[in-house]
Amino acid sequence: MSGRHLFTTPARRAAIVPFLWMTLFFLLPFGFVLKISLSQTVIAQPPYLPVFDPAQGMAALKAAFAALSLDNFSLLASDHLYIVSYLRSIAVALLSTAILLAIGYPVAYGMSRLPARWQPIAMILVIVPFWTSFLIRVYAWINILQHDGILNKALLALHVVSAPVVWLSTDTAMYIGIVYSYLPFMILPLYATLAKIDPALLEASADLGGSRLTTFWLVTFPLSLPGVGAGALLCFIPIVGEFVIPDLLAGSNSPMIGQTVWLEFFTNRDWPVASALAVVLLALLLAPLLVYERMQRRQFEGRR
Repeated sequence: MSGRHLFTTPARRAAIVPFLWMTLFFLLPFGFVLKISLSQTVIAQPPYLPVFDPAQGMAALKAAFAALSLDNFSLLASDHLYIVSYLRSIAVALLSTAILLAIGYPVAYGMSRLPARWQPIAMILVIVPFWTSFLIRVYAWINILQHDGILNKALLALHVVSAPVVWLSTDTAMYIGIVYSYLPFMILPLYATLAKIDPALLEASADLGGSRLTTFWLVTFPLSLPGVGAGALLCFIPIVGEFVIPDLLAGSNSPMIGQTVWLEFFTNRDWPVASALAVVLLALLLAPLLVYERMQRRQFEGRR
């Protein structure tokens, strides 16, 4: 197809918008981060070299490229702190996503089975937390989980415990905050998928003698897998890089990668290492996205 006919149809012209968005707000910023990750740390402003000055022409550009190196990435592979931060972030994200799926799937399934007039109300109840600042909601959990907070008072009143439980600065508090904050991201795609399942398929399974459990596992759950995948990715990817919740609710013994990046940027002032951490994190997160995209493509081709 010739270049002059490439953007003639409205659909093709509309496709330009997401490409421009990705270029301006992802590829260009990522290019700057990648450049810094290949630079060297110096005590200056900004705290890295090489810094390209356009006024110096092509000679300065060649010198800047010649000074780029992979030393920062080699450091990440050899330093125990960075490896542990990556592994801990992935482990926390996997466990959190599993908990979110275990809680979110029954909620989404129940919403999809409600009468049509009640489903919008249930949807509003799910998204109500989004109407409050994320940071305020996390700080609210500090008040709930502190030594003399609401949770300990309730447990003491119910005689579940004999003394206040230590919640703050523990992994338990971190998982509570993560699950609470990301639960809508799991419920919404699951609900959107479950609500589209044709009731006739469930009736056909019942007519063939299938029990409710059999119908669920052989009909409902397989058809809801796209929602499961979408919800899992929407939760897993941001949780891996989560900073606020672990920093406020969890302990500091084993930081996640988001905290490590913040430490390198703002405390150690080592922008090249912090940028290298961000580049590797992005590469790790692209893997599940590519796997999900390939699965979706195969499923689409199988329906054709």
